[in-house]
Amino acid sequence: MRNYENLVIVKPTLTAEEIQASVKAIEEVITSNGGEILATNPMGMRKLAYPIEKNERGFYHVIYSTIAPSAITEIERRFRINEELLRFVTIKYDTNREIAAFNGMVTKAKKAAEAPAKVETPVVETPAVEEAPTEAPVVEAEAVKAPEAAAE
Repeated sequence: MRNYENLVIVKPTLTAEEIQASVKAIEEVITSNGGEILATNPMGMRKLAYPIEKNERGFYHVIYSTIAPSAITEIERRFRINEELLRFVTIKYDTNREIAAFNGMVTKAKKAAEAPAKVETPVVETPAVEEAPTEAPVVEAEAVKAPEAAAE
């Protein structure tokens, strides 16, 4: 079993429920071919670098998994058939340095998934206390005298 990262970009024209169903189907393809999903990272809707099939945006989803190398061809074949995917890429991690980086990304994705979602608290505005306007003393400006014409 080797470590793999799959990045898939799902069409933005789908509803949120359809996107989640599509992601579940993608994860099912991986697990049905003997893979084990270690972590996932839904990156959300993002702008694409260039339009793909007239789509300016796409839903990015990263899946970290361990899979037998022989199953990758079947998984990628199923990804190509899936019409809901704009693009996908499979990255293999096999050297010690790459595996260490892979393990770091998996722990980071797990921590992000376990962290509670940030909930914005509404800002409560307190009514401002009206103060009586204070009258500042009026200072009269002195008139500026024009210099008299030079001696004639």
